[in-house]
Order: sequence, then C-alpha cells, then structure tokens
Amino acid sequence: MEKIKKLCATRTFKIIKWVFFILLIAYFVLVIYRVFFLFNQDKINAQVEKIHNTKLTMNDIMGKNLPPDPGTLADKTVQGVDANNNGIRDDVELAIFNAYPNSAKTRAVLLQYALTLQKEIAESFLNTDIATAVAEEESRSYDCIGKIVSDGYSGIKEIDKYRSFVENIQFNTSERKNMKSKYEQNVRSFELQSGCDVDISKLLN
Repeated sequence: MEKIKKLCATRTFKIIKWVFFILLIAYFVLVIYRVFFLFNQDKINAQVEKIHNTKLTMNDIMGKNLPPDPGTLADKTVQGVDANNNGIRDDVELAIFNAYPNSAKTRAVLLQYALTLQKEIAESFLNTDIATAVAEEESRSYDCIGKIVSDGYSGIKEIDKYRSFVENIQFNTSERKNMKSKYEQNVRSFELQSGCDVDISKLLN
C-alpha cells in the first residue's frame, strides 16, 4: 500500500510538473506573439499615418521640380520611377503635364488622383488597415475631381474621363493591375472623405 501511495504521488508530481511546464511554454509563446503583434501594428499604424499625411504640393502642380522622362525604366518594376520623390510615378506625372499644360486646376486634381493610385501598388505588406486608408484618400481624390467639373450628367462624364485617363496610364501592366486587384480585396468599409490637397480656388486656370 505504501508503495502504491508513493507511486501515485510520484505520478501526480510528474503530471503537475508537465502541466506547469506546458503552461510556462504557452505563456512565453503568448508573450512573444504579443510583442511581435504590437511591433507589427506599430509599423502598420506608421504606414497609415504616412498615407494620410502624404499630400500634393503647389510646387508639384506648377511643375517646379518635374522629373526627367524615365523612358524604358518606367515599367521595369511595379512601383516604377519617382526621381523627384513626390509620390507620383514620373511617367504618369509627365503625361498629365503634357495633356494639360495650360490648366493648373486640372493638373491639381489629376496629380492628386495619381498620387493616390500610386499608393495602391507602392505600399508594402498591404493589409486591410493600409488598403482602407488608401481607399479613404482615393475617395478624397474623387471628390476633388468633382470640384472642377459641371453639375449633372455632363459632370459625371467628365469625372469618368479624367479618372480613366489617369488609370490607363497608372495601371498599364499586368503586374500593376494585379496589385490593384490585391488592394481592392483588402479594402473594408469606410467613411467617404472630401477635399483637395491644395486650395484649387487659388489657381487661375
């Protein structure tokens, strides 16, 4: 009987020891996961803040720092070339200036739209938070385009024309179209935004 009691006590101790060991491992795994999650979330939050804070400037609209033509380098990578580092792909920026050299207001709204579309393919580790932040900025650019067109059906057609013009240049390769599709799959519901990056009422034409 004494031996049985000792055997039971030994087994109970081993069970308790293993349970404690498993709980300890689970605790450390949870701590490591939590640290990784918070670190990753901080990076995501920083990207979201950058997306909302990256704006078009008056110098961009007036062509104060136009980039050189990237030529064949324009489509070498998905992100393309941005030599003047303003967030707009150089070939898209130059195409807008070539199409609308005499209308600063048109350039303003189209450059803002191009800036937003570039974020759809340039943001790393695109997830729901990042994609939705880009979508919020895209809704702002829609609203901004609407500020230079007339009301009614003709205005809607003008908006579609402007958007198609930029989109056809922006998403001109299969890789870029695939990135846009991935972005759209990650967008979640959001509140529509409004406003232009610059006060276009200050522009004369």
